[in-house]
Amino acid sequence: MQKGVLGENPIFPMLAEEARRQAIPNAARLVRAARSAGARVVHCIAMRRADGAGSNTNARIFGAARKSSGSIEPRTEGAEVIDEIGLEKSDLVSSRLHGIGPMWGTDLDSMLRNLDVRTIVVVGASINVGVTNAVMDAVNAGYQVVLPRDAVAGIPGDYADAVIDNTLSLLATVCTTDDVIGAWT
Repeated sequence: MQKGVLGENPIFPMLAEEARRQAIPNAARLVRAARSAGARVVHCIAMRRADGAGSNTNARIFGAARKSSGSIEPRTEGAEVIDEIGLEKSDLVSSRLHGIGPMWGTDLDSMLRNLDVRTIVVVGASINVGVTNAVMDAVNAGYQVVLPRDAVAGIPGDYADAVIDNTLSLLATVCTTDDVIGAWT
């Protein structure tokens, strides 16, 4: 949930608009509750250098991102966590220049294993690609996954619901933001 994806000048404006409806407010509530409960918050940031070095070019989504007026260049506002969620000193950040998901080929799995994490609560955008990939990679790596359906976004909304109901529900515990917050309190 970074500014270049969901902020003022997003790479995919329709996704950002959908996320503002409920995913961002609920993810912000979850992050606040996680911090209060002592659960670790990890932000997974996708970046792309201006020259594209190190980034994929082998899928249409990468071409669409390159053509967008939005930016996710390292050390720019687009690579920052959205204000609604913020970045606290206790949070960890895992960033990547390549791929469509936050786990494969990044430091995320190592960080989580070093923290003895066994369950991951996945929030963010998008169900179309990133969230689905994160859930699958986490399950393949042996983690239990919790997916609060009202803290994720995808477009169109009915497609995202269908993916959650027919695919991700087979891999993760699908619940709501309130369910997760209730478990922490």
